[in-house]
Amino acid sequence: MKQIVKRLLPRPALRAAAFRLPLRQRVRIAKLLAGGPVRTRGPVAPAASSPARAWHDNLQTVTGLLDAAGLDYFCVPHTDPKRSAVAVAAEHRAAVLRLLRGQGAAQVVRTLDTAGRRVSPQRCAVVQVHRAGTGRAGAPQLDGAYACEIEFWATVKDKGWQAPRQVGPRAHKVGTVLSVDNPVQYVPAERLSAFMPRDGEPRYRSRAVYAEPGPTDVRFPIDVVYTWVDGDDPAWRIRKAQALGEDPDDSFAGLATNASRFTSRDELLYSMRSLHAFAPWVNHIYLVTDDQTPSWLDLDSAYVTLVSHKEIFGDVGRLPTFNSHAIESRLHRVPGLAEHFLYFNDDMILGRPVLPTQFFFANGVAKFFPSSSLVDVNPPAPADAPVDVAAKNNRRLLQERFGTQLYQKMRHVPYPLLRSVLEEIETELHVESHATASHQFRDRGDLSIPSSLAHYWAHSTGRSVPGSISHTYIDLGRLIAPVMLARLVRQRNVDVFCLNDTDSAVADLAEQAGMVRDFMESYFPFHAPWELSGRMDLTQRTRQPEPAGAPARG
Repeated sequence: MKQIVKRLLPRPALRAAAFRLPLRQRVRIAKLLAGGPVRTRGPVAPAASSPARAWHDNLQTVTGLLDAAGLDYFCVPHTDPKRSAVAVAAEHRAAVLRLLRGQGAAQVVRTLDTAGRRVSPQRCAVVQVHRAGTGRAGAPQLDGAYACEIEFWATVKDKGWQAPRQVGPRAHKVGTVLSVDNPVQYVPAERLSAFMPRDGEPRYRSRAVYAEPGPTDVRFPIDVVYTWVDGDDPAWRIRKAQALGEDPDDSFAGLATNASRFTSRDELLYSMRSLHAFAPWVNHIYLVTDDQTPSWLDLDSAYVTLVSHKEIFGDVGRLPTFNSHAIESRLHRVPGLAEHFLYFNDDMILGRPVLPTQFFFANGVAKFFPSSSLVDVNPPAPADAPVDVAAKNNRRLLQERFGTQLYQKMRHVPYPLLRSVLEEIETELHVESHATASHQFRDRGDLSIPSSLAHYWAHSTGRSVPGSISHTYIDLGRLIAPVMLARLVRQRNVDVFCLNDTDSAVADLAEQAGMVRDFMESYFPFHAPWELSGRMDLTQRTRQPEPAGAPARG
């Protein structure tokens, strides 16, 4: 039956029929599409299993073998930042192959030509090496994508050169022709790959020509800021109920206060794991909350700083606030925040390795990612959603300030931001910015600053330009969601994905949470270094009881 479903489900008629099934049966189909059960038992892998760690491990395996054998080598930047490369003289090819054969089944060794095609050992120009094994439940996590590749360089002696030259077998970013007297220099991993963090250690044997950054290399720190709320926290829900009692609910605020908007499915846990896996170059993570702490977060971690709303609001605005526009209007007040940072919602999750240059240019100019969705050209209307009213307010201010028209919304992906632009907006739009901060719930006077206004403001002042990023959005309330999740966990073919649910019935939330957890644990089967080692098993967690005085969910 499994093979029949896998073979036939792609046909439109059967797929449409499957989407009409009850949720439990759709989840079963999703698991079949994923090639087997998505849920996996047992402990997840430690943080050392990350792609960045695999990059280091594979490179250190190769350099360790060469050092032990006394073979000369130097590391060069690979054209694929996910891989490392080591140059060895061509006359040592046979010796290198003998060394690798002695490693047995612990290492996967492939002999390749310059185009990456498999060839016999006698004809190879490159040898690819990586540790054997895959991620948990067979998901390909740390395979050849992070391999080390040994290149065999020829030595050439010409009369026109004072010293012999070494010539590489394939193209490289800096060049493949080096004088043998170019000095040896030990460089940090960041000089060999833009994917690697700016740790400084360990250092690898290379050449002086590779030690200096190029004009397109991002050299400044890039932080990440999250805003997060645990909507299942009884204390938070009491605060929200009291605020609603002080400011009676109207139809506009009600659009932004339903249960599904604040339901936690531990998206933050997995979004931050995705940073660990796919953006190890991030400098620091700031988590902005209403004095809430995720149960799994190690507060002593050097990687993450918890920031209270009180720290960024000061004497501006009104706390507690349940208005994301208000919180976002104060992000530039995060203490210690770098000039360049990415703003993540907790439902924004990296799906594969990304580089700093996907978000910023080396000269500091930011990128933004316009959506194909358009902002209604009409003035704000009573039926408009809160986000649309804020976009129209942004448009009016941009027209007044720069004489430009705002047409497009932004994609729901991480937002590259400049702290100085946000500070400038607060200064020049002082009244509007502080009014947004004062609204406890979404209001018709709100601005959406870091998710829209700041990008157009930066573009109008020469500090941001449009970019592109691969992404997908999955609405968990749609019937198709289980199958979309199954395909995504198999293909892993987007830079960013978002899982969201704006208006599901309460009865569906528990099943959705289980489905999301199954998917996430398959995609990210490891701990990040900021997670408590003894954290509770998320698959066994029980729902907190409803606090007295809390508003009805749904």
